[in-house]
Formats: sequence, C-alpha cells, structure tokens
Amino acid sequence: MAKLQPYQKYYPVAYDYASQLPDGWLLLPNIAIFQERKERGTENEETLSISAIRGIVKSSDYENRKDRTSDDKSQYLLVKEGDLAYNTMLMWDGAVGHSAFRGIVSPAYTVLKAKMKINPKYFHYQMRTEFYKNYSRRFSYGIVDARLRLYYVHFKRMYSIVPPLEVQNSIAAYLDKKNNEIDKFIRNKERLIELLEEQLLYKINEALIVGLNQYSEFKTTTIANIPKIPIHWEIKKFKWLTSILSCGYASTPEYVDEEKGVAFLSAQNCRPFKMDFNKFNYISSSLHKKLTQNKKPKRGDVLVTRVGAGIGDACVVDTDLEFSVYVSLTHIRTTKEILSDYVVYFFKTQYCIQLNSEGTIEAGGQGNLNVKNVEKYRIPLPPINEQKEICKYLDIERAKINTAISKAQKEISAIIEYREALITDLVTGKRKVSEL
Repeated sequence: MAKLQPYQKYYPVAYDYASQLPDGWLLLPNIAIFQERKERGTENEETLSISAIRGIVKSSDYENRKDRTSDDKSQYLLVKEGDLAYNTMLMWDGAVGHSAFRGIVSPAYTVLKAKMKINPKYFHYQMRTEFYKNYSRRFSYGIVDARLRLYYVHFKRMYSIVPPLEVQNSIAAYLDKKNNEIDKFIRNKERLIELLEEQLLYKINEALIVGLNQYSEFKTTTIANIPKIPIHWEIKKFKWLTSILSCGYASTPEYVDEEKGVAFLSAQNCRPFKMDFNKFNYISSSLHKKLTQNKKPKRGDVLVTRVGAGIGDACVVDTDLEFSVYVSLTHIRTTKEILSDYVVYFFKTQYCIQLNSEGTIEAGGQGNLNVKNVEKYRIPLPPINEQKEICKYLDIERAKINTAISKAQKEISAIIEYREALITDLVTGKRKVSEL
C-alpha cells in the first residue's frame, strides 16, 4: 500500500469508521442508495446462494452439496444482475455480495437494487469489510447471537460511503485485480502445505516399511500392501505388542465442576503427534477411580482417535495429569518391544491408514475404529535400537516440514490481513487508486 497515496483534500464526517472523507465523497443513509427488491413468482430461475467466503454464487457451483432449497420456490426472491443481496441471519458475518447473474434466493435473504448509479462491486467490497460487518451486527436484532437478524427496515437506517462513480469503478477494478493475485498466492501456499504434508507421510511410510538403510537385504511378506521388509525385521500382531489396548468409557458421564473432578479426555484432545488440552470436561473422582482401576493412563502411553473425521490420529501422553478417557479414544500401553513414538508414526503410514479404513464400522451416523480389529494389525517391526533411529530421523524431518508449513500459514495470514487493510483503506478514502 506504500504506492497508494492519500487524496489531496478531506472534510470531517461523523461516522464511527471514518473521521474524514475525500472531497466529493458522500456519506449517505442506505435508504438513499438502495431499495428492497421483493419480486417473486420466478421460481424457474437459477437458484443462488450467498456465502461469507465467495459472495453470491450459483447453487449448482457447489459440487456434492446436499440441496437444502425448498421444493416450493414460489416465495423465492428474484435477483437481477448487478443487485446486491445479503443473508438476513449472517450479514454480520460477511454473507453479502453483488450478483453477476440473474437468479432467485431464499426469502431468508434480502435483495437490494440501486436507486442511483453505482458500481455494485464497490459496495460488495465495502460491506464485506470487518468494520461494516461489525456495523451490521449493531443493527441486527435477536435474543442471542444465533438469532440475530438484519432486516431491510434496519439496514436502510445504516450509512454507507459513496465515492463518485468513476472512483467506485477504479476502486472495484483495482481490488478485483489485487484479489485475483492474492487468491492465487493463497492457492499456491495451500498447495505447498499439501505437498509438504504429503512429503512427511511419504517419509514416514518409507521409514516404517523399508527402513532407513536402502541397501539392506529384504525378505518377502504375506501382507498384501507390504511385499518386502528388511531381512532382520519381524512381523508382529499388534495385540502382542501391548499390555493395554482398549477404548474408553462407553457412556456419557455426569460432568462436574473442575474443582470437584478429574479430567475426562475425548477425541478432541488427541491431535496428530500431540495432546490438546484446550477443552475438556471433568468427572467425579469416584468414577475416575473406577474407570482407571486396571488401566490408568500415564506418561508414555498412546492415545488414538477412534471416531469421526480424525480416526487414526495418535499421540503420546506427555503429561502427568490424572485423567480418564471417553469411548472416542483408544488407550494403548506398549510392551518393551515397541516404542510409543514408533506406534504414533505407524498410525500415519499408508498401510495403517488402509487398515483403519477397513477396521472402521459405521454406527450412529459416524465411523468407529473397532479395537478388536486394531488388535489384529500386523506390524513390520525393527529391533528397538533401529526404532529409536527411525523415530529420531522422523522427528527431525517432521520439525523441518512443520517449520515450512508454519511459515506458509503465516504468509497466508499476513496476506489476508493485508487484503482486509487494503480494502478498508480504499473504500474509506484513506488511500487513492492511481489510474489503471
């Protein structure tokens, strides 16, 4: 934004989000700019949706998305090309945009047509800024946040910044160009993150299936997905490598206050390679004592997520905190033949991911990794010293890749912040767009 200079002259305004505007710019009530379009009876038109991420899009653009539109579209509202529309329930979250095409939207939306000559794309950018979203929240009414609604009767009392039309055109064109560049940058960074994650999984798979010494002698196996392993490795059933292999408490307990209870962990507390203590419940000490009488979790044990989207995520217990586990977790204690860290890496191999998929049972609308199936897993197992070498190597590689991923994520966050600041500065007149 260093190249974008301020305007030459400003005048003061009484507006929460700008104390001054460039000469020639207006601050107008929305009723002076827009009127509500309430046209119905066009149910055969293309159905449109409004998203906080993409603005107004055709519902057909969402692949594999369940159709939530009503069969009776007689009350759906017409949207014409160049109109703006917003989700009455989510305007404060940025669910607003200009429409590049004609279609219909749910009556839960509000459609706006211009009463004066405007560039709707400029207002699309203005209304999706953080300051305008906060402004919209103030005019939204409801008992709780989940029920906030911004109806047109309140929207029309809000104010918007209106530059001269040629300035609106320049700002919209400039932001379209910058937005495309930023979106491309983000896509490239997201693809880089995907490649780095794939690279880590490849390294884990290679290290745990063929070892670190590529010149070792190999022997064939009877495992379909693992044709050979180093000659000095063994194939062992997982059950014989554990002294504890069980899922947690299968009933939803009665929770108690923190000062009266003991931590009760579930799938949300197990992330790949690490525990997450951001949120958990507490159970009574008496129930905890009962649940851990013969299998009390301790530092060095392994937890594995066995339900939902994170099936197979594994971590080593790295705390001395007293806790019990819910049925969404599998609790594992290894024998001296296998390292806990090695087990965590094993759950990230392609071979184990396939086993997890085959061992998952659909129940109650979500998958459950059956412990009885996990017991039968056959693990290619090197000697303990080689396990240590493999874990050390993978720890180093994972740290390198995580550093690169973290850098890419920070760059994405920085460019998103830059975009928000750029849009805000341009639509409020703090900076001027040079002639394109």
